[in-house]
Amino acid sequence: MSHEPTYPPELARYSRQMLFAPIGIAGQRRLKQASVTLVGCGALGGALANLLVRAGVGALRIVDRDFIELNNLQRQTLFDEHDIAQNLPKAEAAARKLRKINSAVEIEGIVGDVNPGNIVAHCGDADLLLDGTDNLETRYLVNDFAVQQSIPWVFGACLAAEGLVLPILPHQGPCLRCVWEEPPPPGATPTCNTVGILAATVNVVASLAATEAMKILTGHERDLNLRLLAIDVWAGRMRAVNVQSAFDAGNCPCCKQGRYDFLTGDTAATTTLGGRDAVQIPAGGDVQISFKAIAARLPAQAHAKFNEFMLRFNVESYSVTLFADGRAIIQGTSDPTVARGVYAKYVGK
Repeated sequence: MSHEPTYPPELARYSRQMLFAPIGIAGQRRLKQASVTLVGCGALGGALANLLVRAGVGALRIVDRDFIELNNLQRQTLFDEHDIAQNLPKAEAAARKLRKINSAVEIEGIVGDVNPGNIVAHCGDADLLLDGTDNLETRYLVNDFAVQQSIPWVFGACLAAEGLVLPILPHQGPCLRCVWEEPPPPGATPTCNTVGILAATVNVVASLAATEAMKILTGHERDLNLRLLAIDVWAGRMRAVNVQSAFDAGNCPCCKQGRYDFLTGDTAATTTLGGRDAVQIPAGGDVQISFKAIAARLPAQAHAKFNEFMLRFNVESYSVTLFADGRAIIQGTSDPTVARGVYAKYVGK
């Protein structure tokens, strides 16, 4: 008759995971010592965070620029209607939920945008970077930084019923720019807002990406699937595309030429949020924002409401979400000039 091994008290909650031979006690201890930065905490990011926190990663930093909307709940499993009622940004709501799931994990939620000016602060001390973003610009920024600093990261993407996963070990295998040298122009590719997304797609991609992440964090890099996994959950198909030749024989501007074009981008650029009819106005540097003072001068029909994290109000045909650092998301326009005008008129220059 077999008996379950006796584990140290601080690891006992992971007993079923440690019974899996490639993890064991040694792998679990490595997970407990690991630090991960997750960039983006929507559908994919939330599922990734949930899996890693339950698995026992030591520290998880979540950086996300967005807030929760009702249509998120169909696929974003960390959030619920109560979070919307509390007017919470995603990073804060996720951090609160995850602390209840596993209090032994050090969890930091940062409400903000990862850009060339702050990526060192957000990602520089991580053992691994995880992709939970919804835009290519940020993915290419993360890729540049990961390759420059030799930090492994896992690329993941999902749309409709299809998903992609690729673990990236800088200077050992292909990076994102080896496979796709340049991102397509804004608006050139479909988004979840134009073709939809199945929650099942998100969870399949997250499970595969989290597994590759755990291989890296537990020292099993040799077991990594360094092929580009392409999944179609509706058709029930999965393909593994060998992209190693893109690294071996290619002349990647990032890996081979040492150019980090996305790290030199404009940290104060106004960003159109693809498919959402919205524009992000960047933070204005070291600014002091008083939600109370701004709300007081808004018209009554703006229906302003705020907490320590953000102020939300409706003016003209626009919905405005203002964050504590001065960053704002203006919904109702995809024109940066119009969005900046709304910001100047109701928030200030």
